[in-house]
Amino acid sequence: MKDDLKERRSEPRSIIDRYYSVEFSIRECPFTYQFKIWDISQKGICVLVKEDSELLNYIRVDDILDLKYYTTDSMKPIEFLNTKIRHITKDDTGRFKGLYLVGLSIPEKEKPPKK
Repeated sequence: MKDDLKERRSEPRSIIDRYYSVEFSIRECPFTYQFKIWDISQKGICVLVKEDSELLNYIRVDDILDLKYYTTDSMKPIEFLNTKIRHITKDDTGRFKGLYLVGLSIPEKEKPPKK
């Protein structure tokens, strides 16, 4: 039974504890977007994007972007981190109906599992 409770997310839990929000500033996109980081996706951390957002025209699964992360500790500086788009999933029926859940992964922050 204990094995059923193992963390199965692709992101370490410390990511959600360390960062509050993330900013997307993509060269081709005329706008900058800042989103609160959510820990609701089965794949790890994510942001919620409105279905009519222009941002969706500029991101694709497996893109690696240099995103700006705002920390939960106001005394610590913002961080720019290479981030992989893991999934872009529309919520048609759930709590976030009509929104896209954009799953994020920070490869350089991931650590190999302990043996």
